[in-house]
Amino acid sequence: MSLPPDLSLSEWRHLGQQIHTIADSSAWWLGDWLIFGQEHYPDRYRRALKQTSLDYQTLRNYAWVARKFEPGRRRARLSFQHHAEVAAVSEAEQDVWLTRAEEGGWTRNELRRRMRMRRQTPEEPDERAVVHVSVVAERRIRWQRAAEIAGLDFREWIIQILDEAAADDPVPGIPGPATDPPALGV
Repeated sequence: MSLPPDLSLSEWRHLGQQIHTIADSSAWWLGDWLIFGQEHYPDRYRRALKQTSLDYQTLRNYAWVARKFEPGRRRARLSFQHHAEVAAVSEAEQDVWLTRAEEGGWTRNELRRRMRMRRQTPEEPDERAVVHVSVVAERRIRWQRAAEIAGLDFREWIIQILDEAAADDPVPGIPGPATDPPALGV
């Protein structure tokens, strides 16, 4: 690529966004191309290797992720790599994690970190309570900003704040946050 020396900062940024979009899309395109080859032509991977000069495992990964996400389930605001991070879990979990990543503006690494943290926490109790709270939009926006500043998912932040408030005045016979890990299903 040869760039003109008088390229403005805004043009340079725009070009970078376009390159990123093309690069991210190409992983989906290769995956879909391989799936089509599997369905219509024999020896698809051997031929694909010769056509793309990519290694076998990379191509298999592209096809595997593309199979896990039909085009209608792919999140345009998230990268192929975001989808690859959640491809191994159930569709319901995929949707939950991708929604969290979208709403939180998470990078792929942040999504990976939070999934890893979640796997390392003890099992949730079988019983859950659903709590609905109606608040004015301004309050919700303020709370979401506070959660972002704290580096927490909005639901996790709410649970942490409530646990901290309850710790000030513990209720006898009801376990507190030290023995009852927060469930994200609030």
